[in-house]
Amino acid sequence: MEQSEIGAVRALLTSKPRPVGWTERRQRLDEVGSVWPVADDIKCTPVDVDGVDGEWSLAPGSDASHVLMYFHGGGYCSGSILSHRRLVTEAGRAAGMRTLALNYRLAPEHPFPAALADALTAWHYLRRQGIEAKHIAIGGDSAGGNLTLSLMGRLQQAQEERPACAWLLSPWTDLTMSGSTLATKDSVDPIIHGGYLHELADAYLPDSMDPKDPRVSPLYANLHGLPPILIQVGSDETLLEDAVRLTAAAGAADVAVTLEVWPQMIHAWPLWNAHLEPGRQALAHAGRFMRRCL
Repeated sequence: MEQSEIGAVRALLTSKPRPVGWTERRQRLDEVGSVWPVADDIKCTPVDVDGVDGEWSLAPGSDASHVLMYFHGGGYCSGSILSHRRLVTEAGRAAGMRTLALNYRLAPEHPFPAALADALTAWHYLRRQGIEAKHIAIGGDSAGGNLTLSLMGRLQQAQEERPACAWLLSPWTDLTMSGSTLATKDSVDPIIHGGYLHELADAYLPDSMDPKDPRVSPLYANLHGLPPILIQVGSDETLLEDAVRLTAAAGAADVAVTLEVWPQMIHAWPLWNAHLEPGRQALAHAGRFMRRCL
């Protein structure tokens, strides 16, 4: 890997201080996430997912009967279809399937359980479209990885069919913020820091909710019976231990889980796959995993 590639991404992320207001933060993530646009050969189509804004994407040669449903990151308070469009569409290309990206409701205007309710709505929408559960992969980065796990837990609790597999990119799995790498990786992570995560958790969680509740901290959930999971995380992330501990918990619950730790990579690095070779490589790995499972 050219050091200049990840260096350029780091420079992009640190070129401006993090804005204070939620509106400004959302604009900033849309700006840095969409700095490189979607490829010209991708077909994107907006869709009303039973009241949730969504977008289909399809790369040439992909199978429209198989779907990757993707939940963007942003700490439950920012992120959008726009900020993650390049990531989602290229993941669909790598997996050889159609994608459905969602603009689930954001905190603090819409705290828990709004995002989870929207995820469940989207799952039932797909099923009503005649798409079999075994033909669906679900995934997400950061808070989107959290939401992926929370949705699977909800389906498990309701004894509904679950997706064929899950792909978690830099997942935020513990809203108690007890992971040791929040401290040990703080100096090398350009975006995610403890104080910021506490602010996001405070915005997302109702006042009376325990941050250890498995519906918001899936690290503490019953993981038995979940489908195969691929977890990808960078070695320079404060959330590294969130991924490592989830891997251990899933393995202890007899879940087929694979952990990839990518050297020198930062939070959700495949967002910048257009000009970051390890981002493209990580998407290729995820694509192969989803093709095997589906």
